[in-house]
Amino acid sequence: MTPLELLAGHGHDLLVRVVSVACSERELPGMADDLAGLVVRSAKALTFCDVYVLDEDERALEGSGGPSVPLGEGDIGWVAAHGRARTHPDGRGVAIPVHAGRATVAVVDVRAAGRCLDEDVALATALGELFAPVLSSCRALRGAQEREHAAERFAERAVEAQEAERSRLSREIHDGIAQRLASLGFHLSAAQGALPDHHPEAAGQIVLARELCDLAAAETRAAIGGLRPPVLDDLGLPAALATLAREAGGRHRSIDVTVTVAGELDGALPDHVQTALYRIAQEAVGNALRHAEASCVDLLLEHGGDRVRLTVVDDGIGFSVRDVLAPRGRTGRRPDSYGLRGMTERAELLGGRVTVTSRPGGGTTVEAVIPRPPGR
Repeated sequence: MTPLELLAGHGHDLLVRVVSVACSERELPGMADDLAGLVVRSAKALTFCDVYVLDEDERALEGSGGPSVPLGEGDIGWVAAHGRARTHPDGRGVAIPVHAGRATVAVVDVRAAGRCLDEDVALATALGELFAPVLSSCRALRGAQEREHAAERFAERAVEAQEAERSRLSREIHDGIAQRLASLGFHLSAAQGALPDHHPEAAGQIVLARELCDLAAAETRAAIGGLRPPVLDDLGLPAALATLAREAGGRHRSIDVTVTVAGELDGALPDHVQTALYRIAQEAVGNALRHAEASCVDLLLEHGGDRVRLTVVDDGIGFSVRDVLAPRGRTGRRPDSYGLRGMTERAELLGGRVTVTSRPGGGTTVEAVIPRPPGR
C-alpha cells in the first residue's frame, strides 16, 4: 500500500489537513513543526512528535524541540545514519527515517503515553514519506539562504575592513604628509619674507615652490576626503549630511537643500555604513546640482531600528532611468550611468538596495535602504 493510499483510508479530513500543511509554510523549521503537529493530530494515541531535518553538511539534525543532534548519536542520530526505524529503549516511542531517494533527509520522532500503536507508527511513516520531497525542498532552500547570508556577511566584513583601512590611511596622511606640507608652506613664507629685495630670481623660485606646496596640500586634502570624509569622523552622519547640504546650497544659491533626520538609534552606526550612506547622498545631491535644474533638494535620513533609510528628492527635470541604465556603445554603458550603478553597488555590498525613481519632467527620488548590522 502506498503512503497516499494508507492516508486516504483515514478519511477525507486527513487529506485536507495534509494539503493544508503542504501549502502553508515553505521554510524550515516552520514546515517541520507543521508536519509534527499534523502527525499528532492525525494519530490515535501519539502524545508528541518532533521532526529533525538533516543539515546541508549532513553532520547534524536540527529540530525545534531542542539542540541539534549529531549524526550517529542517540536514537535520532542512529536512525539518520542507518536509514532504519528504531524503537526507543522505554518502548514508548519510535524514531522513523524520512527518505528522499536513497538518502535520509529527516527523522520523525514520535512518542506515546504507553506502547506506540502499530497503526500510528504506520501513519507517521506514511506522512514522512509523503512530505519527503517538501522537506527536501525546504532543506535546499535553507541551504541556499544560509549561503546567501554568508556571502552577504563576507561582503559586509570586506567593506568594513576596507573602510577601516581607508580611515587608517586617511589619518596617517593627515598627521604625516599634510602636516609636513603645512610646515613647508610656513617656512617658504618665512623665507620669502626674509629674502632681500635684490634677489628677484630667488624670490621667483620661492613663489613657484610655494604654489607647488599649496597645490600638493590641496591634492592631499582631496585624497584624504576620497579615502574617508573627515566630516564623518568629526561630526557623525546627520551633521555630515547637514554640512553637505550647506556646502551645496552655498555653491548653488538658486537651490534650496534641506536635511531632515527622523528616529533615533540606540548606538552609533558602523563607520562603513555611515560612509556608504554619505557617499550615496553625495552622489545623489551632486547629480541634482549638475543635471536636474532643480530648485529644491530634500534629504531625509530615517532610523528604523534594524535598518536605515536615506531619501534624496529633487524637483528637477527628471530623466528616463531605463534609458540611462540601458547598454550603449562599445563600452556597454552610458557615462552618466556610473553614478547610479555606484550607489546601487555600495548599498548591495551591505545587503541593502537603492531605488531610483524618475521620469522626464517629474523630478527624481533616490532611496537607499541599508540594514543595520546586528549586535552593534
